[in-house]
Amino acid sequence: MKYSTLFLVLTLFLTGCKTDKNDNQETLISKEEMVKDKTIKIVTRAMEFDMADTIPSGWNTFKYDNRAEETHFFRFVKLPEGITVENFINEADPVFEEGMDLINAGKPEEGFAAFGKMPEWFSNVVPSGGSGLIAPKSSAISTLYLEPGLYSVECYVKMPNGKFHSTMGMVKQVYVSEANSGLKPPIATDTISIKEDGFHFDRNITKGTHVFQVDIVNQKLHENFATSDIHLVKLEDYASMEDLEAWMVWYDPKGFITPVPKGLTFLGGYNDDDESSTGYFEVDLKPGNYVFIAEVPNAKAKGMLHTFEVLD
Repeated sequence: MKYSTLFLVLTLFLTGCKTDKNDNQETLISKEEMVKDKTIKIVTRAMEFDMADTIPSGWNTFKYDNRAEETHFFRFVKLPEGITVENFINEADPVFEEGMDLINAGKPEEGFAAFGKMPEWFSNVVPSGGSGLIAPKSSAISTLYLEPGLYSVECYVKMPNGKFHSTMGMVKQVYVSEANSGLKPPIATDTISIKEDGFHFDRNITKGTHVFQVDIVNQKLHENFATSDIHLVKLEDYASMEDLEAWMVWYDPKGFITPVPKGLTFLGGYNDDDESSTGYFEVDLKPGNYVFIAEVPNAKAKGMLHTFEVLD
């Protein structure tokens, strides 16, 4: 499935930035730890992805360990043939910075117009799944299917000053080899279908460990040039649904910026993927109130904001 240039500008601005490498080798995970028990490990301590440079194709399970003080996620984007992260640095980053500066200055129309200067090859990039947003000092387990090729792994949550995490080093080039992992997808306990009219799932969700299967039946391009995904959030009694829904819109000056609104703890989910694709995420649910929400404007009206309660 191909996406419009404007959409790709937004979703892939991230890859137009330099990758910061941690010079303190003692903090890095070893090659043996990166792929352990057939699970690929990703660690963030600040603004980086510490993970293997090459991974097998097919089904892979990722454990994302967010040890940082910020909410993060990881997202795979398949790059067109002949395109690398260097292309984003040299061809897209200046355009992206121009557009975002205009939006942050209260000139969204001029900002979106600036995105039109992006190179044509943006129309061939493919969002390929990943984790949902995950709170600081937390971990997420996600399973996705990857075709062979070159990918960008990215996070574009915003810093308190409005700068995207990708510009701070949260973008990494990963090669998915022809060698297949030979793995099968996990056995799901629950199924969520993403359709044109929103999320469809069984509201009777019990406490304990769940493996959610996410079927993207229909994919849709939204006003923020993003496609449908799903994030799981635990709600405190004082949490505001209005604040959450507004925060999930990246182009809002206060949207997708840390710290997240009070009373909200992100527990993962499944990032945007191609139509007809399937992915999985695992989570241990405690009694309390939760919400599934997509990174789209007007999520509730689109059927992409649903609260539910897990009983003791």
